[in-house]
Amino acid sequence: MTSLSDPHAADPHGGIVAVVVTYRSAATIDDCLLRLRVGEGVAAIRVVDNDSDDGTLEIVQRHATADPRVRFIANPDNPGFAVACNQGAADAGDAAPWLAFVNPDCLVEVDTLSRLRALAASRGEALLGADLVDEHGARDGAARRRDPDFGAMLRAALGSASAPKLELPIDDAQELQPVLAVSGALMLMPRALFARIGGFDEGYRLHAEDLDLCRRARTAGAFLAVANRVRVLHVRGVSSRSRPLFVEWHKHRGLWRYFRKFEAPQRGVATCLGVFAAIWLRFPLAVGRAWLRAR
Repeated sequence: MTSLSDPHAADPHGGIVAVVVTYRSAATIDDCLLRLRVGEGVAAIRVVDNDSDDGTLEIVQRHATADPRVRFIANPDNPGFAVACNQGAADAGDAAPWLAFVNPDCLVEVDTLSRLRALAASRGEALLGADLVDEHGARDGAARRRDPDFGAMLRAALGSASAPKLELPIDDAQELQPVLAVSGALMLMPRALFARIGGFDEGYRLHAEDLDLCRRARTAGAFLAVANRVRVLHVRGVSSRSRPLFVEWHKHRGLWRYFRKFEAPQRGVATCLGVFAAIWLRFPLAVGRAWLRAR
């Protein structure tokens, strides 16, 4: 292991707290933490484990023993991604002025977070994501998203339109491509912004909490963008493949919560009922596709 010096010494932008939420993440968490520990600008690492039963916590404990910047919270159950992210951010206190939320299946390079930090600092108050790619180099459409279009979702359910997509086209001409939402797999933002908007909404269990956070950050005046030249390997779905029913249930539940929170107050009763039906009629189809992918 490379010897570690103070990675944020003399850095005008301040250090970064990396928050990692784990659940059955033994396949990737060792590599994830090895990379974060040598990452430029990383002042502290907080791992919050949601009751893993596959050896994840033992790997995390080994890193915590080797590096005082690594601390972990072992939850006795699984309270959800949003709760765990807030726990990790709170446990770090004011250890650094930047927060990076990093999935355990995201494998950053040495300069990933420091590059994101420099780009964010150049735009004032900003929330940034990275260009996520899979093991084959395919770029993840979820890295660049618009807000959910529930009207289009309802029209698709009625057969009068194709199913809407959240993905935005990639524009590599822009180093920072403005978007409405980035993927929660990796996002960096100032701690002050995170605190001002109240962190993640803990009413979400899994999925859509990143869309919610991005929307509230935009409303608060933050600049949202994807750094197209900061590429990160994302080994998607390592922990979710074993529970497709659980994942899809909470994904659809999260969409309904998002709609009720941001869209329903401006919609009529008939539209709200239609959107509810469109979301939950899609659920069994989504479970079937997820099960086939997991197989």
